[in-house]
Amino acid sequence: MRKLDEVDMEILRVLIEDARRPYSSIAEMVNLSAPTVSDRIDRLEEEGIIRQFTVDVDRHKLEEGIPVLVDLSIESTAVESVSADLEATDVVEHLFMTADSRVVFQAHVKNADIRGFLASVVDTTVIQEFDVDLLVKVTWAPQMNGTRFALDCDECGNNVTSEGVTTQLNGSVYHFCCTSCQGNFESRYDRFDEAA
Repeated sequence: MRKLDEVDMEILRVLIEDARRPYSSIAEMVNLSAPTVSDRIDRLEEEGIIRQFTVDVDRHKLEEGIPVLVDLSIESTAVESVSADLEATDVVEHLFMTADSRVVFQAHVKNADIRGFLASVVDTTVIQEFDVDLLVKVTWAPQMNGTRFALDCDECGNNVTSEGVTTQLNGSVYHFCCTSCQGNFESRYDRFDEAA
């Protein structure tokens, strides 16, 4: 795996500001050619740093419903399933899981019926309590300032440094802090793959 440099970080900053910006425009901003920018963006995608290019839609202007922020305290064993159920709806815009078994999400709920919405989507018996705040404004402002490249090793969990390695297995990208971790992971992967 090649270490990210300041140009890569600048490309990420530019894409965060406007993911539709043409490669030629980005190239002018970072003093590279458009094909070089394209190659760098492809590499950032392959390494899993860029997961997708999306559109940030202002749902306040498109949808009916009341914009709310909901904070759920949930039984710890149900956090993942509740999160998955909420993510699958078309009203939840942002969702966060906290270390203390809470799920916080932003949504547009029709008729301000939070209880009815929750009952139709999740198993409410796992919800210990919940708070709802009415939102008057939502701003999404991702930043790259102060960010540095940091991936976790898919084998041991340590930070992947510039000495790390990246491999692709069955279409998925994996990052490792060293070749030893890569070897251990690939051996186990091969054993599971053969057993399947």
